[in-house]
Amino acid sequence: MARGLFSRACLSKTYHFQARLSYTRVKYLFLTWLAVFVGSWVVYVQYSTYTELCRGRECKSIICDKYSKGIIDGSACSSLCEESSLYFGRCLSTKPNNQVYTGSWGDLDGIIKCQLSDVLHYELGEELEPKKEIALFDKPTRGTSVEKFKEMVASHLKAKVGEQANLSSLVSLILSVADSNKDGLISLPEAKSVWALLQLNEVLLAVVLQDREHTPRLLGFCGDLYVVERVPHAPLYGLSLPWPMELWIPTGMRQSMDQWFTPSWPRKAKIFIGLLELIEDIFHGTFGSFLMCDMRASTFGYNDRHDLRLVDGRRVVAEEAFKQAMILQRCEDDEDCVYGVDCRTSCDRAEHRCMAEVAQPNLARACGAMKDYLLRGAPYHIQEELEKQLYACMALKGSAEQMEMEHSLILNNLKTLLWKQISHTNDS
Repeated sequence: MARGLFSRACLSKTYHFQARLSYTRVKYLFLTWLAVFVGSWVVYVQYSTYTELCRGRECKSIICDKYSKGIIDGSACSSLCEESSLYFGRCLSTKPNNQVYTGSWGDLDGIIKCQLSDVLHYELGEELEPKKEIALFDKPTRGTSVEKFKEMVASHLKAKVGEQANLSSLVSLILSVADSNKDGLISLPEAKSVWALLQLNEVLLAVVLQDREHTPRLLGFCGDLYVVERVPHAPLYGLSLPWPMELWIPTGMRQSMDQWFTPSWPRKAKIFIGLLELIEDIFHGTFGSFLMCDMRASTFGYNDRHDLRLVDGRRVVAEEAFKQAMILQRCEDDEDCVYGVDCRTSCDRAEHRCMAEVAQPNLARACGAMKDYLLRGAPYHIQEELEKQLYACMALKGSAEQMEMEHSLILNNLKTLLWKQISHTNDS
């Protein structure tokens, strides 16, 4: 009898063990299946996103087809389409209609940018209503003389930058860019390419500021594809995380994480001084004033010497063009009167039209965007004064023209304070 009881106990234990083992096995099988399912879904979404965003092959095919038919020409055409010495590298695109790739062109490292869309160009940028044309490279038409093309360029630039005493000099600069093979003549394919490029804010800015150090040089073009210098360190700060991780990280924590991986404070001060110098360059510059309408970290980068570089100039717009476009913009409240990320005007609720004047100048928006970046790690003995000057800077209202003296005073005070701290260091 004792032996029977013992046998039953052993059988009961074995049964419970097997049941427990089966439950554990099922649980792990389920978790494995779930991990495979989630992983496959993430891979599928990532692949779909990549194929939608990264269409460099399609871009090259369209441009080279136009080039082979003699419709367009430019300094990068033969390298891209015949010699294959201009290579597309890593895809950096964030929108399907704006293709951005790292590129290699002989000994040069560059960034290749190409427009892919039925929408050809915008008066001001992507947020405002675009003007559609029948075909991308339809202007100037065959039979257009160089003088007539010069008039077209002058009229277009006047609409963009306003009436300038040296507008003719800007026209000459554009025509020198158009003459890509430097033979002293502008062919119809060259003219078509440059006309398409002139619709892009970033290219116009690259020409206007070509002798300045804070904007990448325009290396070449073919149609509306163009190559600019590559900025080694971009964005200015912040971590690039996979989007599933981005969804789970709170905004406040994400902003703190972005500040963890930044250069030493003297180097950050030098970078910020570079931003102040860029603001000086585009405020009452040689060819008019420009507004920087995206002050996010992704817009800027820096080189190995920690000199600031503008990485994305698509939302740097001529102030005159901005004013003309905003007064045509219908609105119900002030939130409807925004261009880019942070260029705002007021809404005239009686007329349901946006006002022309920008609410804050470039300097105030730059100080607001870079305040945390600059204050983190600042020397204790200047922290209070630096914070005071940054808040005075952020308090600037209206356009820079309306308060030119105060604008210049605040900018110079900031530069002086920062230079005093870093002028004796190796970082300067």
